[in-house]
Amino acid sequence: MLALRQSGMMKVALENLWPEFRFELQIIKTTGDKITGVPLARVGGKGLFVKEIEDALLDGSADLAVHSMKDVPAVLPEGLVIAALPEREDPRDALILREGKSIEDLRDRAVVGTSSLRRAAQMRSVRSDCEIRDLRGNLDTRLRKLDEGLFDAIILAAAGLKRMGWQDRATVLMDPVTFIPAVGQGALAIESRSEDLRIRRLLEPLDHFETAVAVRAERSLLMELGGGCQVPIGGHARIDGKMVELSGLVASLDGRQLVRAVRAAPLEEAEALGKRVAEELLGLGAKQILDDVYGAGAVGPGGK
Repeated sequence: MLALRQSGMMKVALENLWPEFRFELQIIKTTGDKITGVPLARVGGKGLFVKEIEDALLDGSADLAVHSMKDVPAVLPEGLVIAALPEREDPRDALILREGKSIEDLRDRAVVGTSSLRRAAQMRSVRSDCEIRDLRGNLDTRLRKLDEGLFDAIILAAAGLKRMGWQDRATVLMDPVTFIPAVGQGALAIESRSEDLRIRRLLEPLDHFETAVAVRAERSLLMELGGGCQVPIGGHARIDGKMVELSGLVASLDGRQLVRAVRAAPLEEAEALGKRVAEELLGLGAKQILDDVYGAGAVGPGGK
């Protein structure tokens, strides 16, 4: 539902830019969409929500693809490129309570639903008494499970709620510096074949400079750490004038160890900044945490 809404938004934007062309939506189910009964971290692999779509680009049955940037692996398949990053929506995580108005209102040993290791780890660090349970499905399915009393609270991306027009459901919007979002969260990525210059020219006006700089810093961090959806890694960059500030996070699965680093650099050094923050995290203990996570098979709530 959300993927269709996001693709439809980009279709309308392209039709407004280029009324002389016709754009058609093609719905492709990915592995991540099909696997709903198992935590994503147990499935393993990267690109669970993009592989089949990228295959369609490579074989020519599709000309462009719209992804949630946080689902796109740090390394793209040969022959593909992120051709445009439209202006980012709210990158924060949203805590949605069934009852109450703050984290403090959660009862002791409250049941919190999330499909993200990163969110689970940070939530455990904030409220160690909470019981974290895996939550999968479309946004409406997740909200329905909350309303039915299966959870006391759930954590979702604020961007998805806003794009669906459900922003009023968010009880608390988490501070992205202290509760760090996923790399690329809130941003859309429009992918195309690197050699298809005609399509790339059509997409060029949709590219948003500040979003591109921020996402470049975050993805550089992710690439340097070698992380995927099975690892509790967070990264959030914000633009302040001619500078970009990047907050990075690596967490243990139980949320007891959280390694953080924050650094800033000029806009043109966004990628180098991502590497520097990653190196600092590794030096502060993230390497041992990542080794432990991989050694444990990252069993727990998944990464979407």
